[in-house]
Amino acid sequence: MKILIIGSGGREHALGWKIKQSPLVNKIYFAPGNPGTKLIGENIPIDVIDINKLVKFAKDKKIDLTVVGPETPLVLGITDIFKKEKLKIFGPSKKASQIEGSKTFSKELMKKYKIPTAEYFAFNNFGEATKYLQHAKYPRVIKADGLSLGKGVAICKNRKEAEKFLSLLMVDKIFDGSGEKIIIEECLYGQEISFMVITDGKDFLSFLPSQDHKRLIENNQGPNTGGMGAYAPVPFLDKKLIKQIEKEIVTPTIKAMAKEGCLYQGILYPGLILTREGPKVLEYNCRFGDPETQPLMMQLESDLVEIFLAQQKNKLKNKKLVFKKGFSVSVVLTSAGYPSEYKKGDQIFGLDKIKDEEVQVFHAGTKEVDKKIITNGGRVLSVNASEKTLEETIKKVYQQIGKKAVHFKGMQYRKDIGKNGLIFGDKYD
Repeated sequence: MKILIIGSGGREHALGWKIKQSPLVNKIYFAPGNPGTKLIGENIPIDVIDINKLVKFAKDKKIDLTVVGPETPLVLGITDIFKKEKLKIFGPSKKASQIEGSKTFSKELMKKYKIPTAEYFAFNNFGEATKYLQHAKYPRVIKADGLSLGKGVAICKNRKEAEKFLSLLMVDKIFDGSGEKIIIEECLYGQEISFMVITDGKDFLSFLPSQDHKRLIENNQGPNTGGMGAYAPVPFLDKKLIKQIEKEIVTPTIKAMAKEGCLYQGILYPGLILTREGPKVLEYNCRFGDPETQPLMMQLESDLVEIFLAQQKNKLKNKKLVFKKGFSVSVVLTSAGYPSEYKKGDQIFGLDKIKDEEVQVFHAGTKEVDKKIITNGGRVLSVNASEKTLEETIKKVYQQIGKKAVHFKGMQYRKDIGKNGLIFGDKYD
């Protein structure tokens, strides 16, 4: 089989690394890929949103399956266009991708089908939203309606903070059209969880629950980012709670989308918060998470390509996802200044020192110049390790980072990835 993976980040590198292990695959292309993906396949200089060029390439190379990493091409309708050209592609339709592409759509869906989530109000007028903030109870959560690379959300402790963020979204338009509509929600409290499933529109298989770390600094301080690290599985999510999530959130969502004429096929990823009243949906994503995919691929024993093919044929019911025992932790290394303006062009050292098979470095914002790997983005690399216990895994992954290991000038990273799991113990049933 020939596989095309669309994207250039750590998620796509991790997916390619896992896909390459399948005996069904003899060639992998990445569009556009990165220096890491170049080591396991062939990079093609086509942008993720240049859908016409991607279609032509898939036809010319007789690609057997295209796997879409990022959300933007999905929201733009890449799946519909590929299918119209009789090309197999993994990812939800344009209509179904609204579940991530529009917060308003997803909140209205949850309200209509009684899927647990935060109470909210939607606004498309700056004046009306400002008026609401004058009498709101704080803290409040403000979200841009459209795509914003995980950064269009702010927990506002008071009216001043809320009005400032609202102005950035609706007046300054820092995320272009994504802030023309906004959602203002009650603030929910509890542990945040990433829960991904693969679905054919009827049946689904659940991946291990994972936990992302969105804030830049330890103890969830600093600005929101695209994700500073993740680990899987989550020790405090037992089988009973997983079944509850599947029954009260995943199954109703898939059924609701079908009823709304948006048959959902691909990765459904509800970001959850474990409240005292039970799990609630913070938001939906229509693709694999980044950086959660990295530890999930490290733990996955099943042939991912076989699972994809079963999903394409609506035969997931006959499949099972099998995972290794133990844990994986992913720590993201970022450029100085991220998530604001950051520097590029610093040489990355220590990549050649990784010898352990249970350690993988997945590239994201990197570039190759004169046979040297340099920084070329905000999130540069994710360093990943696996071990039997969470404590051992955390220790191992941080041993791979620093002056005597992987490093670059101005490198930022969180030192507490996986810490929440340790607080609740490291046994997983």
